[in-house]
Amino acid sequence: MVKRLSLSVVILLALAALPAAQELSELPAAVALFQRVRIVPNVVYLRANGWEGKLDVYAQRTPRQPGPVPVVMFIHGGGWVPGTKEGSVLQGVLPYVAAGYSVVNVEYRLANVSLAPAAIEDCRCALRWIAAHAKDYNFDANRIVVAGASAGGHLALTTGMAPASAGFDRSCYTVDEPRVAAIVDFFGITDIADLLDGPNKKPFPESWPYTVQWLGNQPNRAELAKAASPLTYVRAGVPPTIAIHGDADPLVPYNHSVRLQDALQKAGVAHKLVTIPRGGHGNFTVGEWRDAFVEIDAFLSAHIPPAKPPSSPAAPR
Repeated sequence: MVKRLSLSVVILLALAALPAAQELSELPAAVALFQRVRIVPNVVYLRANGWEGKLDVYAQRTPRQPGPVPVVMFIHGGGWVPGTKEGSVLQGVLPYVAAGYSVVNVEYRLANVSLAPAAIEDCRCALRWIAAHAKDYNFDANRIVVAGASAGGHLALTTGMAPASAGFDRSCYTVDEPRVAAIVDFFGITDIADLLDGPNKKPFPESWPYTVQWLGNQPNRAELAKAASPLTYVRAGVPPTIAIHGDADPLVPYNHSVRLQDALQKAGVAHKLVTIPRGGHGNFTVGEWRDAFVEIDAFLSAHIPPAKPPSSPAAPR
């Protein structure tokens, strides 16, 4: 597994950061990875406010084991303001495809379409779409991993942790609530109020006020900030959670991940924090990316339940 993850990280960084001549040399490996999956792009999972929410499916063609395949729902970042699902393919799709997962890459309403908490509601709807269409794509609905980076990390946490009683499921409520098996959080925001009016609020232009842009001037902004914060929902029984964060992140305070881990520890939830020394907001080295995905692989292998063996046909009488 480590070799497969290392390959995917090399591809990711080669295509994103290396010289053009070297990028071309990595393309055959990237193509080989994509040949493993059936790609179904731009599937509409939600319509709201005249907006169509779309997702891309990367379903494994030939699973390594018989039966349904574990699936990663990946959520892109961008401070809930910019960002696209297409822009996260290298970081959010390839590594998991290489590790044998199917992937669903999700978009959501950004602040210019709808203010908070629309993005949370959309991602909760996407989770339900995955569970409802598990048989169509051979997903294992008992082994859904929610992952994301930055604002996507925040949304992965709220998608996996918030209970139905939080009120984010009004657009796509179902009686049977999907169960998330694990969460992968790359430098996600865990305390919205801290960035809105707390110690880590910084004035523009010293810092990009993405939290203010996402919440806008809604009259219940303080209440909404608490409701939208993953730390609000940490309790016994939430999914095992691994976080990756650079301790020199200039956009999302490293302390957000530290506080999350402390809360998970107190709640008795399996957790791990992978700290990138002197790491910024995702601009890690090749080795740091590789090591992070090795840690993710080990964590998921330890905490995601194994596939249920296929039932045997009844013996004739």
